[in-house]
Amino acid sequence: MDDLGVPVQIPESVSRIVSLVPSLTESVAATLPGALVGATDWCSHPADLDVARVRGTKNPDLDAIRRLRPDVVLANAEENRAPDIEALRESGIAVWVTKIETVAEAFASLERMFALACRTEPPGWLAAAREAWRAPYEGARRTAIVPIWRRPWMVVGRDTFTGDVLRRLGVDNLYAGHPERYPKIPLAELTSRRPDLVVLPDEPYAFSATDGPESFPGLTCAPVSGRLLTWYGPSLVHAPETLCHALT
Repeated sequence: MDDLGVPVQIPESVSRIVSLVPSLTESVAATLPGALVGATDWCSHPADLDVARVRGTKNPDLDAIRRLRPDVVLANAEENRAPDIEALRESGIAVWVTKIETVAEAFASLERMFALACRTEPPGWLAAAREAWRAPYEGARRTAIVPIWRRPWMVVGRDTFTGDVLRRLGVDNLYAGHPERYPKIPLAELTSRRPDLVVLPDEPYAFSATDGPESFPGLTCAPVSGRLLTWYGPSLVHAPETLCHALT
């Protein structure tokens, strides 16, 4: 069963994989590059990825996926739409859905995905990532808000992988208790919270040193790599060290 508890009939041998999630695409490309036959337009890593593109995570070209004849399609409960997953399953295609909201869940989910959905041994980089995140944070803690969009302003809220990554690095999300996972919050309210940090990832909105910090005068802004902050894959190996440096 996949992460949602849905039984998935996976062939004994898997040689054709389509990924509908950028971080899972990078994970498979680093582990079974010859098996990856399709990915979304948003799958940007590795940079030299040369596979069929099947449009976006929210609007995949289902007919193009069917023509690729995958042994399994890899999806995610947050990134991909349930109707698209069901439509592929109704076509007789095995779809393995991941659900990842914490770093610990990422390790467990990826290990199961490789063993059960990809029919291969967990890769060495996954063990290296576990080791990189093993030591608990012991320094002074700080508070943060994490905008992910502007016009309207949206931030990271409850139960997110991003929030857990930051928590493990000593940064507590001020909206972790919000009822919504990605709430829309007026800019005036965001600035009034006076966080220690405004963490500005470069995806999904491309915040940068020149696009975003000007909206938070008097606050410390930390532009960071969205891939390191939000992706669960090989980037987890270097994420703790690189993010800690960016957040100082």
